[in-house]
Amino acid sequence: MEEIIRYILQLLTGTDDRRILDTIGYTNDPDRYKDYRLVIKASGFFDDTVYGTMASIPTIPLRQWEDVPILFGDATTEQLGDTLVIHADSIAGTYFLISRYEEMVRPKVRDTHGRFPGRESLPYKAGFIDRPIVEEWAVQLRASLRTLGIEIAEPPRKMTKVYLTHDVDQLAHYRRTRGMLGGLLRGIKRKNERKMALKSYFGGVIFDPWYTFPYLYKLDTELQKKLGKDKCEVITFIRSGGGRKKEDKPDSNLAHPDYKHLLKITKRKKISIGLHTSYEAGIHPQLIDEEKQVLEAFTGTDIHYNRNHFLNNREPSDLNFLIDAGITDDFSMGYADIAGFRLGTCRQVRWINPLTRSLTPLVLHSLTIMDVTLSEKRYMFMNAHDAFQYCCSLIDTVERYNGEISLLWHNNSVEKNASLYHRQLYKDLLDYIHDKEI
Repeated sequence: MEEIIRYILQLLTGTDDRRILDTIGYTNDPDRYKDYRLVIKASGFFDDTVYGTMASIPTIPLRQWEDVPILFGDATTEQLGDTLVIHADSIAGTYFLISRYEEMVRPKVRDTHGRFPGRESLPYKAGFIDRPIVEEWAVQLRASLRTLGIEIAEPPRKMTKVYLTHDVDQLAHYRRTRGMLGGLLRGIKRKNERKMALKSYFGGVIFDPWYTFPYLYKLDTELQKKLGKDKCEVITFIRSGGGRKKEDKPDSNLAHPDYKHLLKITKRKKISIGLHTSYEAGIHPQLIDEEKQVLEAFTGTDIHYNRNHFLNNREPSDLNFLIDAGITDDFSMGYADIAGFRLGTCRQVRWINPLTRSLTPLVLHSLTIMDVTLSEKRYMFMNAHDAFQYCCSLIDTVERYNGEISLLWHNNSVEKNASLYHRQLYKDLLDYIHDKEI
């Protein structure tokens, strides 16, 4: 636990300066208070009789410390000699959020896809899903240190990085026989669809209305050029496995010329490629390594990024299979049903395994906004205006706390003839980010 506590303190203070970190203690032993300038009082969350039980789940309504929710401890502070003792246990709170601890303790709370629902999560139920409260605790901790005369700076108010990501769930609409026949059938009433189906099937993937990657990449690279490649990264996640589950249909035939065309344009634009772990591998994560090897053979590159299809990363312990397969960064950490901060932070974090209480090398990136989350009736069901306002609020929040933002837009959500608003919304959001200082 010492390594974990040290890591969380570095995350909260924003520094690895030992001169500062050594002034902070995490204990509930009064005899040790005098050893530190500031003590975060341990709440008992990590006690063996509490950890891993339902007694460790915070009760709602949460206590507040200066308008910031507290998961453990209380809002009391006391000055004992030269030591400031803070009773709000931000160490346990941060651990709870970034480790997906709640999902481990409540294994029976899952949706039809085996995922932990956002609306069942503590951040949503307690009303802070749109607030990265780990960063808010960090602001409070740094302010407390400064009251003790310990100089520690606030991070600049600008985003550290923008990730523009796209999942290839279905490369095209009419390029397979079944899709083309469906288009012809619907074309009995909608003649335009009949024309599109025939043009796509016989003319090539570039005529398919769902093959919007050239359009997406154009917008992406324009923003990347303005921000710089170190500040803006574009990632396309390609599925290489699955096929037996209906959620993995249609299967990804990487040998098909259409996928080779996608790979060619992706490489020409210097877009990063990640593994889109199949739905089947979400159920059986031991398949991840094989799917990664297939994708590496297809792309001719080493694959280090991952996002699960359907965001179907079911159990926290499944992340171990990503580590074993050589994945360094996971981009699955968002809820399908609600946009916001699943991990309670807008910064990248190293995953803490809540089962073994160990700090791992796997880096987790919060998925801030997914297109269908905003519009689908079963999810947030927002109109275009409300979706834009909500997304801008999340972007502003990330900027305020010097975090990173990750957007997921699917190729089929930005087709020209779509009745949804995502084509225009994506462009508007990139324009909004374009005007930010980064």
